[in-house]
Amino acid sequence: MSKKKHKLTDRELFTPYSLLDRYIITEIALVFTFSLGILSSLGVAIGNLSDLGYKIFEFNLPLDLAFQVLLWKIPEFVAYALPISLLLATLITYGRFSSDSELIACLSCGVSLYRLIAPTLVFSMIVSGLTLVFTESVVPFANYQAAQILEKVIPEETKFTQKNDIFYAEYKIIDKKQKITTLFYAKKFDGKDMNDVTVLVWSEQKLEKILSSRQAFWSEQEKLWTFINGVIYQVQGDELTQKYLNFQQHKMSLSSAPLELAQKSRDPYQMNIAQSLDYLKIISQSGDEKKILMFQVRTQQKMAFPFICLVFGLVGSAIGVGSQQMGRGTSLGISVIIVFLYYLFGFLIGSLGLVGFVSPFMAAWSPNVLALVIGSWILFKNAS
Repeated sequence: MSKKKHKLTDRELFTPYSLLDRYIITEIALVFTFSLGILSSLGVAIGNLSDLGYKIFEFNLPLDLAFQVLLWKIPEFVAYALPISLLLATLITYGRFSSDSELIACLSCGVSLYRLIAPTLVFSMIVSGLTLVFTESVVPFANYQAAQILEKVIPEETKFTQKNDIFYAEYKIIDKKQKITTLFYAKKFDGKDMNDVTVLVWSEQKLEKILSSRQAFWSEQEKLWTFINGVIYQVQGDELTQKYLNFQQHKMSLSSAPLELAQKSRDPYQMNIAQSLDYLKIISQSGDEKKILMFQVRTQQKMAFPFICLVFGLVGSAIGVGSQQMGRGTSLGISVIIVFLYYLFGFLIGSLGLVGFVSPFMAAWSPNVLALVIGSWILFKNAS
């Protein structure tokens, strides 16, 4: 490299992990770390402070709680900044290598562009792995804690938390058609017990039983629901016959899904992949196709998100090595354009997935695949 006094030998250039690799990774890591700090700070300032300011004045959110929310939301913005920082770092680093004729020096020594980009792809895979760990273990928990704080002050923040109007319907496929078998409704859930419960049970496609009770709780040991202070109506034809009147306690074998639905219901961004898959199992029999599809798409998007780092690493490197004069301002502008186009396409294809026009897998992974193809094509053109 032109800025290094040490002359690289053939052995140093072509060993699996050479001095050249260390130099490239070090340069990219420095720019990446700086970019990550700047972009994360901007994200918090633009995306969080203004929203918290609104909540402070509109809903009288206490300053100490607002500060706690601010801290809990930082991991989310760091996660969003990781792939963008890597894109910017590769554009700036390879753009500088090109403008300083360092790439030409390496190419004249017989080093191919593919070999020059290899350490960056390894670094990108490492960042992808770290992003996966971070978005699975830190971000969902932090988002949930922030939501819990806001729920105490702002009623509108309870959108995904099932504390009132717990509704669960269970279906079975009968004669190739989806038929309802059980309908469970509770007016309120206090964290342990269901209150003001109504259960409708169908048998052979006919309403068989209606249960209404003041309270109900699930026994994990017995695998049964226990209903307190209620009445059961047996349906015969079009008439109701009162079988139990004002029972004190009645046990019934029903799915525990209503309880799990109430306990585990969260915003998709407050769940990791394992929690999302677990929740999908719970709602799979509910018949709520819109909600099921939404969680399927969001779960696939969670799986695809860490790989944006690898894709952006390739795209940034491919564009950077082909640019003779690329300053930091130009790199930043190109990064903005790439990120905008990527997320615009992701939003459009994701919307098609939410309405069932494309599969959840395609809705989540298409942006990565398209960007990977474009990045590979640019690299191939520059290497030709």
